[in-house]
Amino acid sequence: MSSAKLRIAMFSGNYNYVRDGANQALNRLVGFLLRQNVAVRIYSPTTDTPDFPPTGDLVSVASIPLPLGRGEYRLARGLTKAARRDLEAFGPDIVHVAAPDILGHRAISWARKRGIPVLASMHTRFETYPRYYGLGFLEAPLEAMLRRFYRRCDAVVAPSESMAQVMRAQGMGETIGIWTRGIDTSIFNPRQRDLGWRRSLGIDDAEPVIGFLGRLVMEKGLDVFANSIEALRARNIAHRVLVIGDGPARDWFAQRLPGSVFIGFQSGADLGRAVASMDMLFNPSVTETFGNVTLETMACGIPVIAAHATGSDSLVQDGVTGQLVPPGDISAYANALAKYCTNAALRQAHGAAGATASSAYNWDIVNQAMLDQYRRLIHTRPARHG
Repeated sequence: MSSAKLRIAMFSGNYNYVRDGANQALNRLVGFLLRQNVAVRIYSPTTDTPDFPPTGDLVSVASIPLPLGRGEYRLARGLTKAARRDLEAFGPDIVHVAAPDILGHRAISWARKRGIPVLASMHTRFETYPRYYGLGFLEAPLEAMLRRFYRRCDAVVAPSESMAQVMRAQGMGETIGIWTRGIDTSIFNPRQRDLGWRRSLGIDDAEPVIGFLGRLVMEKGLDVFANSIEALRARNIAHRVLVIGDGPARDWFAQRLPGSVFIGFQSGADLGRAVASMDMLFNPSVTETFGNVTLETMACGIPVIAAHATGSDSLVQDGVTGQLVPPGDISAYANALAKYCTNAALRQAHGAAGATASSAYNWDIVNQAMLDQYRRLIHTRPARHG
């Protein structure tokens, strides 16, 4: 099947109304597919104030605010009659589901009734989220729900080999493929470092800057970050914290990190400059499936201190491009931070190695592999299902 004849229906829980790594990858994929003359139609909840314009044709589906104080996100109510009519008229060759929600389940059911193959892309470790909100008892049943979702699909792809290994161990599917991520080196590169910009924030040139990059929500490991910085401060080691990002936990984070510099959400060249102007990234999250922020930082020639967990351990080579630390080990995190804060030569060496390693991640190569996966699935599914 040529690209010009291929028609893909994509279902997302959040395509563009709140910016995150998952929907940035989906929008890049759609942009690539459109350049290959593939027809793509996206079905997702929407809002009147999206964070960025959608790439491709976006069809709004009915939704409600997510409960438990996370109303910035929307929960799709399912596949409405209007969306079904639109889907029937579009006539997809393959269905791509990107969120294990009600909409995703309804899309799978719709496709299975019509003999249309379904591919699921895994983006977020949803089963780990309850532990950050005092609901750890929900982790096991949530994992069971995810297992049912992914096993209903004809193919599943994860963003990293480490995440694929976790999914295999959890019984999410017999074969888990890889759809990794790329990097835009026109934005993220060492040339974007700007000491003058740092000075404008009140940061001295010789002051080691520990960066946090991401949405300010508890599941990103904000408590571990804050505890580790407190442990570092207790050792009287000079440093400054730079926080790039925003979110509902901002006030809590700022209270825990007095004297830190919060610059809010950044994008494009401004984001590249902010990342390249750090001296190290501290990413303690254990909910990552790939670690976009880790790759972006490596591309800027900055070393990374990360949890030895999914995503990060597929990107960071311990002792070469950064340091991997057992999740939640505050003392070990403080040791790793102290090592970089007191050794500029080590920071530079590990940062340079990271920039070299990141050059292997090219968006067009990554997304061409996904297009090839679509074609293989369409070609092989009839034989598998008779």
